[in-house]
Amino acid sequence: MHKFLFKHIDNSGLIVFRIIFGLLCFLESVGAVFTGWVKHTLIDPKFTFTFIGFEWLQPLPGNWMYAYYILMGIFGLLIMVGYKYRFSMLMFATMWTATYLMQKSSYNNHYYLLSILSFLMVLMPANMYASVDAKLKPSIKRFSMPSWCKWVFVIQLFILYTYATIAKLYPDWLDTTFIKILMRGKANYPIVGDLLQQEWLHYFLAYGGLLFDGLIIPALLFKPTRKFAFFVSIFFHLFNSIILQIGIFPYLALAFSLFFFEPKRIRNIFLKKKEFYSANEVTTPKHSNIFIVIFITYFLVHIALPLRHHYFKDDVLWTEEGHRLSWRMMLRAKSGNANYRVVDKATNAVTHINLNDYLTKKQQRGASTKPDIIWQFAQHLKKDFEKKGQSVKVYVKTYVRINGRQPKLFIDPEIDLANQEWYHFKHHNWILPYTSVDKPSK
Repeated sequence: MHKFLFKHIDNSGLIVFRIIFGLLCFLESVGAVFTGWVKHTLIDPKFTFTFIGFEWLQPLPGNWMYAYYILMGIFGLLIMVGYKYRFSMLMFATMWTATYLMQKSSYNNHYYLLSILSFLMVLMPANMYASVDAKLKPSIKRFSMPSWCKWVFVIQLFILYTYATIAKLYPDWLDTTFIKILMRGKANYPIVGDLLQQEWLHYFLAYGGLLFDGLIIPALLFKPTRKFAFFVSIFFHLFNSIILQIGIFPYLALAFSLFFFEPKRIRNIFLKKKEFYSANEVTTPKHSNIFIVIFITYFLVHIALPLRHHYFKDDVLWTEEGHRLSWRMMLRAKSGNANYRVVDKATNAVTHINLNDYLTKKQQRGASTKPDIIWQFAQHLKKDFEKKGQSVKVYVKTYVRINGRQPKLFIDPEIDLANQEWYHFKHHNWILPYTSVDKPSK
């Protein structure tokens, strides 16, 4: 274990990755401003649905979230050039994670991944070469890094892709039901719109995606298949970028290839003036055993998190319990139609809530299909009416359609959600069971 983790290897891959990672952090941050994402997600809403327990994390008032994201972009540039690297990396990681936790309307596994990677990068000696830090303080310059700096990324990716593969092993993916629904929304794309509706392509995408997720890490680790796997990765991720439009993730995923190719090849391509390290010395740090315990514990937690949905009642595709932080990526299409009814406890007067008065269109989708957001909105309504001097009950009647099937009643309409507690590790009985086995409607 000591040799596996602490043997020094050439650090060319990490240095180049830092430069690309910083650039992508910059593009993601400023892109969120110029595409209108910040406005629609953090400025326009009257309030945001945070991760439960992080209600104290709220967007800055007025237009200050623009400045917030521009500042994150600046930290991305500082990471790229390696100036005050650890401080810049820590600030970006903290700010990015804060915005991730303060809103769920745009939940995305890729945002979660970027949060994890940002904190991992804080620990990396990624500014030891080709950086402003090394220029200003030559004594920190290094040509090597401990092996764990490489393997922490490889293992993290292996966990991600493995769970993404397992999640796809269910009927609506295997018979292309979900792929058809996904591609139906791309029918208006110029040139490729009609092609994306072809059944043979749906099967190619479904089983190609399954094989890619399951085999890409072993194929990149195995030298005879590495180049082929890399070229397949380019095609796969560029397709996702163009057709699915999922931000920086495809390019971040391609950047990870730096940790699979031989360091000498990376040095020869990107850092020709850099001295190549080949000594392979094992340098054991003073508290190596503590490091090993932390290293193993970290990955055990990441292996356990995606398994937790098995301990909840019913199917996670329906209940959403245990869905987040589990690498369950692009697996289902859900839509709903919700009616919120507020009843005054003193007078029994009924108020039917117009969602447009409270929520953006994106928030309304969550408040119709996701139980935690439905519960949070019920709590918000309770507090809103309390400000008016009313003690109320909140009842929700919502029908949810999953992967094109007939709509089913999702929430028990006889339970007052305003006075229910939220449990992170326990099934909520007000989520009605999904027992239907009907085929998707045409």
